[in-house]
Amino acid sequence: MIIKDIESAQRSSRGAWRRLSKWREDRRLRRLNISADDWQQALGDWAVYRRYSVPERRWLHEAALRLLLRKHFVGVGGLELSDAIRLRIAGMTAVPVLGIGLNWYDGWQTLILYDGPFVANHSWQDEYGIVHQETSERSGEAWERGPVVLSLQDVLNAGQHDGYNVVIHELAHTLDMRSASANGAPPLHSGMDPVAWKRDLSAAWDDLAHRAELGERLPMDSYALEDAAEFFAVLSETFFESPGSLQSAWPAVYGHLVAFYRQDPLALT
Repeated sequence: MIIKDIESAQRSSRGAWRRLSKWREDRRLRRLNISADDWQQALGDWAVYRRYSVPERRWLHEAALRLLLRKHFVGVGGLELSDAIRLRIAGMTAVPVLGIGLNWYDGWQTLILYDGPFVANHSWQDEYGIVHQETSERSGEAWERGPVVLSLQDVLNAGQHDGYNVVIHELAHTLDMRSASANGAPPLHSGMDPVAWKRDLSAAWDDLAHRAELGERLPMDSYALEDAAEFFAVLSETFFESPGSLQSAWPAVYGHLVAFYRQDPLALT
């Protein structure tokens, strides 16, 4: 009985803390003074944003502002982040979780912006046990437990052409990592079939590789063929940015993403 009483008290304490945190956040949210013109300046040129109805945009606005209250957006190397840039990044970050909840981003706290590409240093071991060092310029990167790192120039280019969106791409990695590692298999909702998910995404991978080998026009960026994690991330950005091409190429995969993100971009157009 003592253990049960302690567990009950702990659950009650956690519930009270969550309610208090939400009350504080709601209070801070009401103090923010963001106009319709501010949102238009930040997101008005983004086709994905324009796809949402006015009530859905209000929902998106609230989610984006809650993200700004919960996360740390940091510019490095002397980079100053304007309100419009903060709203733009927060809006793009909010879109993938509109249907599944902001708690899916609980695993990270900081988003870092570079003015231009950032240099990433990685090491890897080959089949002979030799460790190699690799240095490369990147547009974005996400680590388990954070941070999320983005190039400002690539953020500004996001949503402008060919299904490209580095913000959605990197945030998709954080969703994927909720299953302990980035492997293209994020934790699925109740009722979703992991066997069908793996089967249909694997078939799409093979089809994309075949099309690339033949030099055909691809339904999404061939960078998806790097590994399973990149495949899911590129699928995700294409799902929101160019849903028609994805649905046309692999309708089963499109259906899985509709079920996972609990959104149907084609139904909004």
